[in-house]
Amino acid sequence: MSDARSRILISVSGLIQLLETGSPVVLLDVLDEQGAAPVDRPRIPGALSVHLASDFSARPTKTSGKRPLPDIMDLQANVRRWGIGPDTTVVVYDNTGGAQASRAWWTLRWAGLANVRILDGGFAAWKASGQPVAHAHIEAADKAGVAFLTPGHMPTLTAAQAVALARQGVLLDARGRAAYLGEPGKAGTGHIPGALSAPSGDNLTADGAFKAEADLKAGFSALGADASREIGVYCGSGNAAAHALAALAVAGREASLYVGSWTAWTSDPARPAATGPDAG
Repeated sequence: MSDARSRILISVSGLIQLLETGSPVVLLDVLDEQGAAPVDRPRIPGALSVHLASDFSARPTKTSGKRPLPDIMDLQANVRRWGIGPDTTVVVYDNTGGAQASRAWWTLRWAGLANVRILDGGFAAWKASGQPVAHAHIEAADKAGVAFLTPGHMPTLTAAQAVALARQGVLLDARGRAAYLGEPGKAGTGHIPGALSAPSGDNLTADGAFKAEADLKAGFSALGADASREIGVYCGSGNAAAHALAALAVAGREASLYVGSWTAWTSDPARPAATGPDAG
């Protein structure tokens, strides 16, 4: 495994080895919001149930988009409640393709936690490997972690910066192709003019793991997203975009997140939208 990949991802076998060493590890089972899946759903034994809406985001406003950045002190309180300290390895996963786990990974990195990994392939990879699963619902209790968070460790974009990047750099739309194309004449559909379609699912193999570094590099280079250009990413609410950012990082590409993404962009009716296959 390359250094870039190992800084972002951890395999099932790597997680098992880490757990066997007795090192401090916190497993986070990530859902977009509470009630999005059954409480007694199968999960990795010992994983804590967390939610992007309540644990990793501020309350959305009319203009903020669906998943605005959290207040840093609120996030710090959650992280400490989960028992995370400076020497803890945090492993995040989901069972829905990786977008939720990637957004949790990105937010914790944004807040200054460096030792955070996405379980490559998510819960499906864990189950496919024949590992035990649990059905007990474990809410995070106050475990008196001592992590100290500060914001701004991952780059972000405003709407104006996203527009500039679409013109002068590379702005990737990580939503599915249909969402990018939109419907001509229908308000609120389409993409930011100048953005290129780059569905986050294209970065995965058939079994749901991230593609090899060389394949990811080739895919992004085909879009013009090479190491010499400034890159930004958005999606609907910032989850799939975070997944694309993880893939970019594995490929050795630095990129910024338009946190508000399409839900924030369309909150202003004066902002244009392009439809169809052309960037616009």
